[in-house]
Amino acid sequence: MKFNQELIDELNILIQYDLSNTEQGIKIHHDASPATIDAAARLFNKGLIDKKDGGYLTSIGRKAAEHTLSISGLLTTD
Repeated sequence: MKFNQELIDELNILIQYDLSNTEQGIKIHHDASPATIDAAARLFNKGLIDKKDGGYLTSIGRKAAEHTLSISGLLTTD
C-alpha cells in the first residue's frame, strides 16, 4: 500500500499538533485549502481529533501524531 495524497494530507495535520502541550489544539479555518478541510474531517470521522475543524487530539490521535512525528524525524535529513 502506498501513501496516497489523502493520507499525506492527514499526516500533515497530525504533525501540526504540539505533543508537549495537551491543552493546545489546532484550528482549521474555513479559508484553508479544500484538501486540508477534508483531511481534518476524515481525522474526526476516524476518531483521531475531537472536532471536524481540528480541536484536540483524542488518545488514539495522540498515538498517531507521535508515530507521525517519529516517521518524519527518521525520514528527514539535515
